[in-house]
Amino acid sequence: MELQPEDSQVGSQPTDLPPCQQVEGNCERRNGRLWKVYMDYNATTPLEPEVIEAVTQAMRGAWGNPSSSYTAGRKAKDVISAARDALARVVGGEPQDIIFTSGGTESNNLVIHSAVKHFYKSQTSNGLAVEQQGAEGARPHLVTCTVEHDSIRLPLERLAEERVAAVTFVPVSKVSGRAEAEDVLAAVRPATCLVTIMLANNETGVIMPVPEISQCIKALNQTRAAAGLPRVLLHTDAAQALGKRRVDVEELGVDFLTLVGHKFYGPRIGALYVRGLGKLTPLYPMLFGGGQERNFRPGTENTPMIAGLGKAAELVTQNCEAYEAHMRDVRDYLEERLEAEFGKRLHLNSRFPGTERLPNTCNFSIRGHHLRGAAMLAQCRTLLASVGAACHSDQGDRPSPVLLSCGIPFDVARNALRLSVGRGTTRAEVDLIVQDLKQAVAQLEGQA
Repeated sequence: MELQPEDSQVGSQPTDLPPCQQVEGNCERRNGRLWKVYMDYNATTPLEPEVIEAVTQAMRGAWGNPSSSYTAGRKAKDVISAARDALARVVGGEPQDIIFTSGGTESNNLVIHSAVKHFYKSQTSNGLAVEQQGAEGARPHLVTCTVEHDSIRLPLERLAEERVAAVTFVPVSKVSGRAEAEDVLAAVRPATCLVTIMLANNETGVIMPVPEISQCIKALNQTRAAAGLPRVLLHTDAAQALGKRRVDVEELGVDFLTLVGHKFYGPRIGALYVRGLGKLTPLYPMLFGGGQERNFRPGTENTPMIAGLGKAAELVTQNCEAYEAHMRDVRDYLEERLEAEFGKRLHLNSRFPGTERLPNTCNFSIRGHHLRGAAMLAQCRTLLASVGAACHSDQGDRPSPVLLSCGIPFDVARNALRLSVGRGTTRAEVDLIVQDLKQAVAQLEGQA
């Protein structure tokens, strides 16, 4: 493979996969030209060429207001309908259960907001069963885990601070890195209205046991209904999972599922799946306006971005197995090369015995007092990666709270790097960045 210069696309594509556009950034100089390898696909992905084409076509031909009856408006409405169908297919749901949003943060907040509002409405209309069982002032209670994305953690913390709701953050197992089903179930109270557990962690790649949690909650809800207690709704943030593994709402058994376009080579908008939207599962709007998205998410639809999201979903439906197999092969090769180069100094932070993880994610540390993650990245000439979640990039040398929650020792977690490979990442690129890491270690230890 021949690496590409700064003004070209980075990396080569395997012949059995659709090509994907690559990215640019800080680079290594070779013969006066700049080079780089991007391995931060859990932070964001570039748009597939087919997605760019879908967006462009919608901008040109579907520019009308989707609520209008003339030709351009009807075309825009058709584009949105087709995209909704594509999103439903990729998660095994029904088109009428898909709502388009601005992104994962809005989708997650919408679920939390809806669960709390539904609790209060239900208590007003259904009596005092929760109060009679000693719930804390009949405030709604929500359950999550300690390694959730900030778009879950922060709104829940705010609700707790304002005493609008009570929240339990279930610790993940230090053995498995997962939020275990029995621990989640043990946290449920009479006033619990929502359990929200991510499908895959963005830093470790650990897959959470959402189907098992769903089965437990389904059985629990049967006994709660007989006691007059509110139904516990289940949400999963599938932002990191879609496009890397199979995601099926029937297998997962969830009431809500969050989708984020820019994690699977689509545009920076999102969607929310709601099982039996407005009938089986309640959803309350946070915005009020012109009635779009059946009043659940009003505002004139962003037709071009929705078209791109639909195309990205279509590509995942067609190619998910090939994407997954390729990323797992490259990720496994990456870990083999790291182990061969750094030996016992290497700690694979994302590898928990018996725990399934995303096929593309490798979180690791190279032991050494001067080899903190941020310092390593600063010395790398070729590698573009991160020390953890992109939304925590301002934490400096502070270890990732996610890794600490998973039982990774403080000194090891402080040295962590997260590498996440993509659809077009090659073994030759892995070889290059391993050598880049080797020179970074030599530089840092030479300066000590």
